[in-house]
Amino acid sequence: MNETTTLAIVERFNDAFNRHDMDAIMALISDDCVFDTTNPAPDGERFEGKDSVRQAWEHLFSWSPDATFLAEEIFACGDRCVVRWRYTWDSATDGHVRGVDVFRVQDGLVAEKLSYVKG
Repeated sequence: MNETTTLAIVERFNDAFNRHDMDAIMALISDDCVFDTTNPAPDGERFEGKDSVRQAWEHLFSWSPDATFLAEEIFACGDRCVVRWRYTWDSATDGHVRGVDVFRVQDGLVAEKLSYVKG
């Protein structure tokens, strides 16, 4: 897969994620998608398969309904994409954290989203 395609898929995914549009998100991930969260420290929690990943993201959106991810930098190499981001869950108090997602795109779908956070 080329970088242009990988970037386009991840950018569509990020747009859907910021809208909290679960149907659009799920349409962009593979049936065997893997999602590694940033917590609990030190390794996070791993979710495997579309249903499990959906539940994890639904929980995140219910916990922080106004949350947004701002991509500070994004680049791809083949089927891999790295997004450096700022996640804000409360703009009134500047509640935020910064981190990185490492994506793998396969057959036009997100197959992995591995999340890492600073601090």
